[in-house]
Amino acid sequence: MAQRGNQPDSEKFSCSICLDLLKDPVTTSCGHSYCMDCIKTHWDGEDGQRIYSCPQCRKTFTPRPVLQKNVLLAELVEDLKKTELQAAADDHCYAGPEDVACDVCTGRKRKTVKSCVVCLASYCEIHLQPHYDSPPLKKHQLVEPSKNLQENICSHHDEVMKIFCLTDQQLICYLCTMDEHKGHETVPAAAERKKKQKELEVSRLNIQQRIQDRQKDVELLQQELEDINVSAHKTVEESEKMFNQMIHLIQNRGRDVEQQIRSQQETEVSRVKELQEKLEQEIRDLKRKDAELKQFSDTPDHNQFLLNYPSVSALSESTHSSSINIRPLRHFEDVTAAVKELRDQLQDILRDTWTNISLAITEVDVLLSEPQPKTRDEFLKYSREITLDPNTANAWLLLSEGNRKVTVMRQEQLYPDHPDRFTYFRQVLSKESLTGRCYWEVEWRGQGVDVAVAYKDICRTGNSFECVFGQNDISWSLRCNTNSYSFWHGTIQTPLSGPRSSRIGVYLDHRAGILSFYSVSEIMTLLHRVQTTFTELIHAGVWLPYDGDTAEFLKLKQSSSSV
Repeated sequence: MAQRGNQPDSEKFSCSICLDLLKDPVTTSCGHSYCMDCIKTHWDGEDGQRIYSCPQCRKTFTPRPVLQKNVLLAELVEDLKKTELQAAADDHCYAGPEDVACDVCTGRKRKTVKSCVVCLASYCEIHLQPHYDSPPLKKHQLVEPSKNLQENICSHHDEVMKIFCLTDQQLICYLCTMDEHKGHETVPAAAERKKKQKELEVSRLNIQQRIQDRQKDVELLQQELEDINVSAHKTVEESEKMFNQMIHLIQNRGRDVEQQIRSQQETEVSRVKELQEKLEQEIRDLKRKDAELKQFSDTPDHNQFLLNYPSVSALSESTHSSSINIRPLRHFEDVTAAVKELRDQLQDILRDTWTNISLAITEVDVLLSEPQPKTRDEFLKYSREITLDPNTANAWLLLSEGNRKVTVMRQEQLYPDHPDRFTYFRQVLSKESLTGRCYWEVEWRGQGVDVAVAYKDICRTGNSFECVFGQNDISWSLRCNTNSYSFWHGTIQTPLSGPRSSRIGVYLDHRAGILSFYSVSEIMTLLHRVQTTFTELIHAGVWLPYDGDTAEFLKLKQSSSSV
């Protein structure tokens, strides 16, 4: 096998035009060699001059030389290629700085293919062969190439460490068992390896199980990503559609109002013009009669004046037509006021509902949601300020403290009629609809109160159970009396135990379907938890059955750490 020092210089067999090894070499009469294609291309560029030159020595030829492949030179180039390929292969077999070198090779060392933990040596492919052929060496344990074989030698006794000290948890040699490790519990290193191998397999199984679990989580998250994008796209389309419907509805109502105003305008203008014509006709009649009276008054004959006066006096009587009724015209200011009132109501609705829409958007979460709160500080992170809706308050209830407090009165309040008002039971709902995670507290005084939540479409009129908090499937109620608690839903009563407190905490996780009631004092005590599926937005509410009872929705501060 040729060594690199005996290899011919490849530059001598390179084309001076393309600077690569010669391909189909040809030699000109001046003795210089080129690739056939390279020199042809060069001379093609000189066809116009009819003189052809050597790119190296500039010797000229006329006519253009006919070139033939230099067979000997081509064979030398092929031999050079084979030599370089073999040299490259040889270089690949030799160890570099990052490789483990064969311990047997002399001179330039080859790469190790296996290390022997018995011989404590590393071998190249050639010197490893005895371990495959010799029966004694076949029993040796071969491992992947390692630079750390000397770590298997005891630093005190220069012996192979084949024993594991369980007392000190380290590898030792057999001489160590008679020296500093005397009396220690020991086992063969292979046995300890087998034991730890089993432990390792258990760990690997756990890791593999965790990998599978995480892969499932990744798949779930990927599905969640797709669901989020699909849901967001669908919601944007549906929201845009509904907003456009509202815009079109308002525009249609605007056109209806304009049409009715124009129609009424025509009617009123016609009536005014008719009245105007009657008045103008009356003025003409009066002017004519005034002229006749003046003419009679100017009669110089006294006898004629007196004789004709009875007939003329009738002419002087009023001719005002009783059919003409002059009154102030009714203009359209009331319409403007009504439209303004509608605009203000829409602004109120948009302001109130925008908070809920915004919360519904920000409360969208994926699988990695926060855990349910446990301490009061954690609950206060989700505190919501609740205000009561005067349009829902029963007439025997008085709202105060910015519509956060409600009191049972001994006389009815003069509330205007409203379809949302509870007509029989002393109940009131919150103005805000609740979604996502919310927490609020109610302070009550008196004989008892029902702290409740309900859907907005709960019945308002009459004295049936459908109107009572907790007596139907669309409301949930905690009944607090001076000496007991009970939970109501769908007419089913559940007696509860817990410390008496005048303050009740309510926690809602709308998406998770969790509703919890707490007795709040120095600590929070869970009274009852509901796990369900909410299909609509929730409103907070209270029912005060007894005269003089009060309930107040408190303003909570997230920085509070105690009641």
